[in-house]
Amino acid sequence: MHQKKSFLIIGKVWPEPRSSAAGTRMMQLIDIFKNNGFIITVASASDRGEFSADLEGLGVHQKKIKLNDPSFDVFITELKPDYVLFDRFMTEEQFGWRVAEHCPGAVRILDTVDLHSLRSARQNAWKKGEAFQLETLLSEKVARREIASLLRCDLSLIISDVEISILKNVFMLDDNLLHYLPFLLKPDEFKNAEQLPVFEERRHFVTIGNFLHEPNWNAVLWLKEEIWPLIRSRLPDAEMYVYGSYVSQKVTQLHNLGQGFLIKGRAPDAIEAIQKARVLLAPLRFGAGLKGKLVDAMLAGTPSVTTEVGAEGMTGEHSAWCGAIENDAELFADRAVDLYQNKTKWVNVQGFGFQLAKERFGLDAFSEELIARITILKDNLEAHRKKNFLGSVLMQNTLASTKYMAKWIEEKNRRNL
Repeated sequence: MHQKKSFLIIGKVWPEPRSSAAGTRMMQLIDIFKNNGFIITVASASDRGEFSADLEGLGVHQKKIKLNDPSFDVFITELKPDYVLFDRFMTEEQFGWRVAEHCPGAVRILDTVDLHSLRSARQNAWKKGEAFQLETLLSEKVARREIASLLRCDLSLIISDVEISILKNVFMLDDNLLHYLPFLLKPDEFKNAEQLPVFEERRHFVTIGNFLHEPNWNAVLWLKEEIWPLIRSRLPDAEMYVYGSYVSQKVTQLHNLGQGFLIKGRAPDAIEAIQKARVLLAPLRFGAGLKGKLVDAMLAGTPSVTTEVGAEGMTGEHSAWCGAIENDAELFADRAVDLYQNKTKWVNVQGFGFQLAKERFGLDAFSEELIARITILKDNLEAHRKKNFLGSVLMQNTLASTKYMAKWIEEKNRRNL
């Protein structure tokens, strides 16, 4: 009888599937590994929040760890995981060298969530009022850290095929280090039109997103200041429902009943909130990765209007969208009003949304491939690492620099006790 493999996930935060797309993705990954017989431990240095997932109830072990503390070395030496997954490059920076030193035989996997350098470069271009150019990624400070992290790991999970292309063609990363893994939807998550409210039963517009995520906050501001007044002037009875976790005072100040712009706060069930609306709006001016709100809209049968950044990585070879894609505020509002009023068009794009979700994000198409990839990697780890010379160089220098910085912090913390 084969011994079950041990899988350690080190998270920047504890997964909150009902607060962010990143939390949903982490739970999808846990589900895959659990269903394939891995013994899973999730560890994080952050405090658990009110909306953190009940991991213990799923049969997943939990471990609170400390930053810059030798207790982690003891923990991972005793656990001896076969695989270690870092849930953002910053987590790999903090713990990757410790894993490499105390558990060298573990496969080190990075889930980027999205390319932080891409999101940062787009945000900087927007602030300057400039068009984003891919070449600017090479001068992003965060890109050097992020790419170094990808090179140090044995495999990186990339959520968008557009980002795969960027990593290969702009940063010249090797295919052997990258694995495409988008959102993963179970068969029972897919619905058809007969299971959802019809056009006449739906009213108003909706948007949703974690307000701690800067692209979401920026999108809500653009809605409030430019797009919604254009829509409201043509649809005076329509309302804009704005859902999202971590509502701060600056968010609640946008609430205006007279303008029909309503801050609703956290949605207990995102799909249920979205399926009540007739159209979802996602005017994202910068960002990266895949947008969970747009996948949720497909599942809810709610057509969406978004930008090129919003739809990036979602359509594959399709040139169509389950709604409309516009980057200009006036054109964005025009398409939103048209979708809201045109039942024939609304029904057609709703059907395409169902099709797109199944084609692009069906779990069955990706889970077996992922497990096969990491299993082969484990069996051929030494040969794989020999091919990744730059990664070994970076790991050696990381062990020489990051390690001693961490040791200095450890000693400083010890003396301050």
